[in-house]
This record gives sequence, C-alpha cells and structure tokens, in this order.
Amino acid sequence: MNEFWGSVTWRVSDFFWPETKPISSWSLAGRASLLGAVTAFGWRFHLMTMMQLSDDLSGSPLHLVHLVFHEAGHVLFSWFGDFMHVLGGSLFQVLVPFIWFVAARFWGKDAFAGALCLWLMGHSLVDVAPYINDARSLQLMLLGGGTGREVEGHDWEYLLTALNLLHKDVYISRGVLSAGRWVMALSLGWAAVVLVAQYREQHAVSDRT
Repeated sequence: MNEFWGSVTWRVSDFFWPETKPISSWSLAGRASLLGAVTAFGWRFHLMTMMQLSDDLSGSPLHLVHLVFHEAGHVLFSWFGDFMHVLGGSLFQVLVPFIWFVAARFWGKDAFAGALCLWLMGHSLVDVAPYINDARSLQLMLLGGGTGREVEGHDWEYLLTALNLLHKDVYISRGVLSAGRWVMALSLGWAAVVLVAQYREQHAVSDRT
C-alpha cells in the first residue's frame, strides 16, 4: 500500500513539477514578471459582472485572439454537420489553448508555460460565457456589426434551441463563467508554485557549486 501511494505521489509531483534543467536568474525574473502581468491583467475578469463582461470583451485584446480561432473552428467543424459547424466556433477557441497546454507540458516539459496555456483556456471560457448568456436576449453585438436579434439569432441561440435548453441559458453561462474563473485562478497558482520550485532549485545548484 505504501508503495502504491508512493507511486501516486511521484506521478502527481512529476506532472506538476517535471524535472527540467535549472533556469537562469534572468529567465526566472522574466517568468516572474510575466506571471505578475498576467495576474494583473486577468484579475478584473474575476470581478466583473456578466453585463460588464459583455460590454468589455469585444474590446479586449485577447478576445480578438479567441475570435480568430472561433471563426476557424466554424470552418474546421463544418465537415461534421450543422450542429458541429455552429458549436465548432466556441469549441475550437477553448480547445486551442488546451492543445498548447499539452504541447508545452508533455512535449516541452515546461510546467510554467503549460500553466499559462491553461490560464488562456480559462479566459476563453470566460469569453464564451456572455455569448451563451445572450442566447435569448440576442442583444450582444456580433462580428458583422449587428445584434443577434437583428440577424435572427446567433450560435448559442441555435445550439441551446436544438438541445431544448434555451430557457437555461443564464444558468449555463454562469457555470461556464465560474469554470473559466477557476481554471484561470488555479493555473496561476500552479505557475507560481512552479516558479518557487525553480527558484529553490536554482539556489540549490548555486550552493552545490
């Protein structure tokens, strides 16, 4: 039993803090600065109401990044029928940062970069939430310049109607928003712990030399 839990502990530790070469002081300082900047930028998304998010996201630089993958998702998933064609936009904009996380963590063996990719995935969920929340009201300004009501609906109005969940749009959007905020917060916590571990490793190397 002790061997089993020892193996589990090792695997969990290896996942969150993979063995890597010690990084330089400059790299550590750069990562700390980046983490501080991301935390400062992202904090407001934990405080804003759904209405404020709806008004703010269209002008957010990251919204424009998500938008590129959102539109690409519509094209990529159009091969799988109308429902997946519509769902593909929101799905792909969340999936891309997750793919980056897998690449950074498992191919690059970089837990810090992986954590920030997960933060971006969380932000993408936050970005999707106001879109879901607007499924019935159709007041959100869309890419073409009009509201959903003016163009007779949008992605999430179609999706939730098809699933007979249109009356649950507010509850679903709140769940997605909460999930996104948790992913953002936990990923930043992970990134901070990784930096502390790298700082200690750097000083341990210095002491040995």
